[in-house]
Amino acid sequence: MTTEIDIQHLGFALRHVWLVPAFPLVSFVLVGLFLRPLSQKLCGIVATLAVFSSWMAACGIACEYYTLCPPGGEHPVLVPWAFEWLRYQPGMTVNVGVIVDPISVLLMLVVTTVSTLVHLYSIGYMKGDTGFGRFFAYLNLFTFSMLGLVAAPNILQMYVFWELVGVSSFLLIGFYYQKPSAVAASKKAFIVTRFADLGFLVGVLTLGYFGYTLFGGAAPAITARTAAHCAMPLQPFDFLYLTSPEFLARFGALAAGSTGITLLTVAMVLVFMGAAGKSAMFPLHIWLPDAMEGPTPVSALIHAATMVVAGVYLVARMFPAFAVSGAALLVVAYVGAFTSLFAAVIGTTQDDIKRVLAFSTLSQLGYMMLALGVATMESPLGYTASMFHLFTHACFKALLFLGAGAVIHAVHSNEIWDMGGLRKKMPITHFTFLIATLAISGFWPLSGFFSKDEILAAALGNGHYGIFAVALFVAGLTAFYMFRIYLVTFWGEHRTDKASHAHEIPAVMWIPLAILAVLSVVAGYVPMAKFVSIGAEHAEHHGINFAIAIPATLAALLGTGTALLLYTGSGSRADAIARSLGGVYTLVKKKFYVDEVYLFVTHRLIFNLVSRPIAWFDRTVVDGGVNVSGWATRASGHLFSWMQTGQVQSYGSWYAAGAMLVLLVLWAALI
Repeated sequence: MTTEIDIQHLGFALRHVWLVPAFPLVSFVLVGLFLRPLSQKLCGIVATLAVFSSWMAACGIACEYYTLCPPGGEHPVLVPWAFEWLRYQPGMTVNVGVIVDPISVLLMLVVTTVSTLVHLYSIGYMKGDTGFGRFFAYLNLFTFSMLGLVAAPNILQMYVFWELVGVSSFLLIGFYYQKPSAVAASKKAFIVTRFADLGFLVGVLTLGYFGYTLFGGAAPAITARTAAHCAMPLQPFDFLYLTSPEFLARFGALAAGSTGITLLTVAMVLVFMGAAGKSAMFPLHIWLPDAMEGPTPVSALIHAATMVVAGVYLVARMFPAFAVSGAALLVVAYVGAFTSLFAAVIGTTQDDIKRVLAFSTLSQLGYMMLALGVATMESPLGYTASMFHLFTHACFKALLFLGAGAVIHAVHSNEIWDMGGLRKKMPITHFTFLIATLAISGFWPLSGFFSKDEILAAALGNGHYGIFAVALFVAGLTAFYMFRIYLVTFWGEHRTDKASHAHEIPAVMWIPLAILAVLSVVAGYVPMAKFVSIGAEHAEHHGINFAIAIPATLAALLGTGTALLLYTGSGSRADAIARSLGGVYTLVKKKFYVDEVYLFVTHRLIFNLVSRPIAWFDRTVVDGGVNVSGWATRASGHLFSWMQTGQVQSYGSWYAAGAMLVLLVLWAALI
């Protein structure tokens, strides 16, 4: 039974949820237009305080929401604030508003927490940079865009902010626009994700069209059950409408031709295409490693709390529709599992510390996707596990990137082989990086242990044994490549003069590291199923399941032990293995040549066989037609120019002759 809530009598925070995205938006305008020329320090302080204010508002929302709807009980969806934006016709209106439910509250907390710490860290990291104010304006815009996406109560509003997130990432990845590699990376990210967003847009329009036509412009019966929860009546683009059992039952019964595939499955696969682009699922993953061209704090924000988790959030938001489809949910599971394995294998060979972390993010996003894919409404542990891992991953992945940024800041190189022996030079950075490495590797009692085991339990419990085996193998690979970069970076001897002269980062940079280190330890103890769940009530993986924990820990120990064996001492063992693998090692090192395949397809096939003929047609036929019409006009003008004498007598003669001709024609017609 749905809890009845009068949204007119909610607390201050719930009635003003719009303040969460509003603070960074106001700061973006202030910093971008007014403060940049005045003071670098003022730009950093104002931008950071704005996001901190959003964090405080998000905390207030979480407290009020879970006071109203206690953990472990039913968690209704609230739309406490909305207004009409677009009216196409009666029954087809798009509202702008905010949505409050367990996953939106969770994402608000994650985004504002990580963004606040990234802003604070950036004050030290970007100190002295000529684009300091511009950087903080872009960070505010990025945070606003993601918060607007998270708070969107309908899929069309989400799409608008979805594209704004893409614009923000384009600006930040290409922040160093003087570098050709940064410009190329920003364009690559923008183009690849726009291609994916085309599928998302078609999916949005498909859902909106059938949402309108199946009920004749009237909201399904869910309206009656949620009227007290929404500031305005439901419309066909609203998430509550699109995920209602009534709509999904009708839409799920419509077949797409004679294939047996339902239109719902087609629509959800198109929606997942957009999610796969944002979350960099294979084969749309190619933009994410190159996105490392942006400043390191940007990488932390993209990988931990904003752009790449947007795809996971979209699938979670539309999960009831994916679950009814079934086939679309399997696509999510298999794409997620393959991406997780594919990226982890590549991560074992990369030497740029940020690129290793980028492939690590790809792998962990695959984990989140496969967790959603193995869940069902009847057995929804994977849904909770995915959101749990998103939460814990945000803590330790932000810590890893900010720690990597501290090392790069000290050594002035991204290559791990230019580092070495930094544990004595940078003790705080070393300790916090080690905590994050242990957490992502899945060691007890850190947060990654609990969320990873939830995902493994979900896959095994729902009978996806192949996906479980892949996820378990990936757990071992994760420990291997993470301890590889940890050992090469912080242990051994200094390999360059830059490493020997490294020093610890200032307090404004290590304080965020310390906070994230604490969160990476304690985040796993949050009883996530009491706060975020769907479907069946008993979705929680209670306690430690030793049938899962033992093999998962053994896999992590095996990966760690292998890294210790290969990368302590001279490292000759790793070199020998790389040489013995020959072409296989080269294949992995070159990322399976996926980028080269894309270049071949675009340059050799699309450009030569499609673009060039179209360009020829445009130049020859279209431009030629325009040129011919212009030539004909000029020629006819030249031909009749002899009539323009400038003499009144000539014009009078022509007038008289014309009048006589008209009269003769009329006379002939009358006779």
